[in-house]
Amino acid sequence: MRSLEDRILLFLLVLITLALGWILLPFYGALLWGVVGAIVFAPLHRRLSRAMHGRDGLAAAIVVLLVVLIVIIPLSLIGAALAQQASGVYAQAQSGQLDIGQYFQKVLEALPTWVVDLLNRFGLGSLAGLKDRLSAVLLRGSQILASQALNIGQGTFEFFVNLFLMLYLLFFLLRDDIALSTRIANAIPLRDAHREALLAMFTVVIRATVKGNLVVALAQGALGGLIFWFLGITAPLLWAVVMAFLSLLPAFGAGLVWFPVALYLLASGAIWQGVILIAYGALVIGLVDNLLRPILVGQDTKMPDYVVLISTLGGIDVFGLNGFIIGPVIAAMFIAIWEMFSVARREGSAV
Repeated sequence: MRSLEDRILLFLLVLITLALGWILLPFYGALLWGVVGAIVFAPLHRRLSRAMHGRDGLAAAIVVLLVVLIVIIPLSLIGAALAQQASGVYAQAQSGQLDIGQYFQKVLEALPTWVVDLLNRFGLGSLAGLKDRLSAVLLRGSQILASQALNIGQGTFEFFVNLFLMLYLLFFLLRDDIALSTRIANAIPLRDAHREALLAMFTVVIRATVKGNLVVALAQGALGGLIFWFLGITAPLLWAVVMAFLSLLPAFGAGLVWFPVALYLLASGAIWQGVILIAYGALVIGLVDNLLRPILVGQDTKMPDYVVLISTLGGIDVFGLNGFIIGPVIAAMFIAIWEMFSVARREGSAV
């Protein structure tokens, strides 16, 4: 009889958990970033709480205010400036002042023969092939924009709703940090050592991804935008944002932007600008990752670059922008759980 009751309880537990997940699915982005923010800013909240003699609510409110002032408002201003520059680039392309085909042709002329042959295999070695690919991409993009045109207002409303939910959740997660952590740990049906190891790995990977990948990406994007502005390249803020996004991908990063631009500068006769950009990209932008990441991340979550790259790309493909956090977290938890399983099997065999 006891076994039947346990099975019914387990069935109800799984059922109600899936039902709650289904209800919260539309807001998973807000929930994710609320949890990420709580994990990243928990040390700051604890220091403030100790300085305020245990006033957890006030300390949580101050941290949320700092997040708004330091993160959300600057990102909103950058987004507005980015939209303005993007519209300017689009207007130049429409008027003919910005000839992408001419730029592409000059870059092709500067490339080695084997690189051009490789591009030809993919239909990208000629201006006609590039135009065909661009036309297909633009057609698909226009179809997506047309299908979403009626939902722009609704999307804006949902954005602010998600932002409010994220900040609201962040406040309570920070305020009830210790109590929630204890309840979650007690609810996980694992051995104490395994449970503590998984929770520690989850926390460390979240902090490492945000502090390491995100900060390094922002630094590389800012440095890239600065050199683009110095060299007088069109829309430096736009290219800075593109480099910041690409910097989330190890092994490639911002070089996918600054290196082709440097080739174009060399091919178009701007020799000293191209040389400066190559030297700056290799010695400054490229070294940021090697200098900042060990300081911000440390060696706790040292995963192979190929695992980080594949998990990040897969996460972004499945979950969108949120995937650059979800992907590495899933990969790290996968490695940790399989390592625990291997250790448990060895211990069992030894016994």
